[in-house]
Amino acid sequence: MAWNQPGNNGQDRDPWGSSNNNGGNSGGNNKGGRDQGPPDLDDIFRKLSKKLSSLGGGKGSNSNNSGGTGSAGPNFSGRIIGIAAVAAVVIWAASGFYTIKEAERGVVTRFGKFSHLVQPGLNWKPTFIDEVRPVNVESVRELAASGVMLTSDENVVRVEMNVQYRVTDPAAYLFSVTDANDSLRQATDSALRGVIGKYTMDKILTEGRTIVRSDTQRVLEETIRPYKMGITLLDVNFQAARPPEEVKAAFDDAIAARENEQQYIREAEAYANEVQPRANGQAQRLLEDARAYEARTVLEAQGEVARFAKLLPEYKSAPEITRERLYIETMEKVLSHTRKVLVNDKGNNNLMVLPLDQMLRGQTGKAATEGSKDTSLIRLNPAPSTSNTADAGTSSTSAGSIMDQRRANTQRSDNTRVGRE
Repeated sequence: MAWNQPGNNGQDRDPWGSSNNNGGNSGGNNKGGRDQGPPDLDDIFRKLSKKLSSLGGGKGSNSNNSGGTGSAGPNFSGRIIGIAAVAAVVIWAASGFYTIKEAERGVVTRFGKFSHLVQPGLNWKPTFIDEVRPVNVESVRELAASGVMLTSDENVVRVEMNVQYRVTDPAAYLFSVTDANDSLRQATDSALRGVIGKYTMDKILTEGRTIVRSDTQRVLEETIRPYKMGITLLDVNFQAARPPEEVKAAFDDAIAARENEQQYIREAEAYANEVQPRANGQAQRLLEDARAYEARTVLEAQGEVARFAKLLPEYKSAPEITRERLYIETMEKVLSHTRKVLVNDKGNNNLMVLPLDQMLRGQTGKAATEGSKDTSLIRLNPAPSTSNTADAGTSSTSAGSIMDQRRANTQRSDNTRVGRE
């Protein structure tokens, strides 16, 4: 229904309250509903305040002027429409305010097309025209990928992997692909299956976990780079790799046997590293002892030879005297380290040996008696001598006295030989 109907006696039904009846305020400004321009908000608020202030008196004046209520209905309806329009404008303007969090960036689309990015803070957008989609660009997101895959040796293994990534370009993350998360999931599954298919099952389950992880991350980055999805990979974690449940027990036994093998090898290497240096040290010590013994034996032999070479001329000139001297020196060496006393029985070649070391220790008479029972007889056959051994008839002499007597006899024999020469 038009605001200004034909045949309405010249009265305009203007929703903004301008009519020919009260033509003092706005009749000159708004004379036709079809030719009016866009409303001015300040003018609307001013007119609305005037209408509200004169709302009570307007009813009486209208009834007095026209003698009826024909014009009261349209004026009242216009006021209601104006109030509703102002309230709608206020609500529309207030609904455009929004807040972007610190860790987010706002992606603004105008009529569905990307317009610009909005930084964190309080912002305003025209409702029903712009739409804002906040995207978190600081949180670390995770994507889990798992499945049963085929290895290069035609075995089946169940693999679980976790991908950590962060959004670095919100606009590309939303509009480069239909669903960046789903695309990343498919790329991860493809990269993981391709890498698993290059290695054997034993290597995947044991020492090849680090290699599988690094290769998967490299292949995944190469796969998503051309799509420009606005995400950056942070880390790829190779969580678990296990055989199917039907053969899991057999694989566990094989892995345990391999670990035991490595343990035994390490223990053997440790034992070899411990024993071998010790054996090398002992062998080196034996070699050094042998060299020392060789040198000592050679030197002693050379000394004996030199000593014998010096004694040989003397022995040739006086064999008996030299023999007696050697005997005396030998007995002196032998008896110099003992504390026993030799008692020579006159006219008998048997000598009694008395254990004076026990007597000097102050033992009891019983010990002395037991010591006397242990007295042994040593038969001595002294070398023949040219001198008279009358002095040997002494009842008891010490070892030193015997040696002195023999040395004196030898000296007299030497003097006699010199006198003869």
